[in-house]
Amino acid sequence: MNAETTLDAAHAAMQANPEDDAARLRFYGVLADSELFVLLEREPEGRDAISPEILDLEGDLFALVFDSEERLSGFARRIAPYAALPGRAIAGMLAGRNIGLGLNLGVAPSSILIPPEAMSWLAEALAEAVSEAPEAGQGGTLSFTAPDPALGALAPALAQKLAAAGAMGARAWLVGARFQDGADGAAKPALVMAGVPEAAEPSLARASREVLLFSGLAIPELATLFLPATSPRLAAIAATGLEIRFPKPAPATVAAPPAPPGSDPDKPPKLR
Repeated sequence: MNAETTLDAAHAAMQANPEDDAARLRFYGVLADSELFVLLEREPEGRDAISPEILDLEGDLFALVFDSEERLSGFARRIAPYAALPGRAIAGMLAGRNIGLGLNLGVAPSSILIPPEAMSWLAEALAEAVSEAPEAGQGGTLSFTAPDPALGALAPALAQKLAAAGAMGARAWLVGARFQDGADGAAKPALVMAGVPEAAEPSLARASREVLLFSGLAIPELATLFLPATSPRLAAIAATGLEIRFPKPAPATVAAPPAPPGSDPDKPPKLR
């Protein structure tokens, strides 16, 4: 229960820099992506019907959530019903209900009360990222250039957020892209992904927009462009763009078959 979690680290960074909007946004980004354990009043009656335990502090209401089962147990001090949900789903559940979030109360350094308006903002921001359609194909681009240096700050977060694409063999670069409909002809920030299955494009485009949303960078938008792995434009993109270095997937391990009973002299078979 004492091991530091990603939420602990993000919360500590936010608390250490209370005037830093970027640190605060990163905390909410981690909150949205984290699996959280919601303390319930009773066992769920159906798959989509849960009743969170509500903490009432002089009229201010908070749902109680924890980022590990151990922390929930440490708070409840009893066998308690709970539901495991991503933070984004909890934000959507609480939005507009005037209920805030009590995170890890009294059991972790990331203990915090998050007001209802902050949860509503988080739900709205995530919904906006979903509603924007991804730009497929070449997106009407005329040319690609080296990215603005400020975009480099997005690379580590994109590598983590889009790691599933890397596991599928996809590649990605941050670039500047000039579009056919660009009135001023200036290059716009863009993420180019190659070798992504079409079915995965919407979720990856949403994820890239969320990275920008929670980065705190003064970049209004990041276009997401998808190209085939065989596109002739990739050579120029690779030469000028900043490649996203996805984490290498852990090698698959195959468990050795169990030894037949009696083959180990130190572990004779049990008689029944």
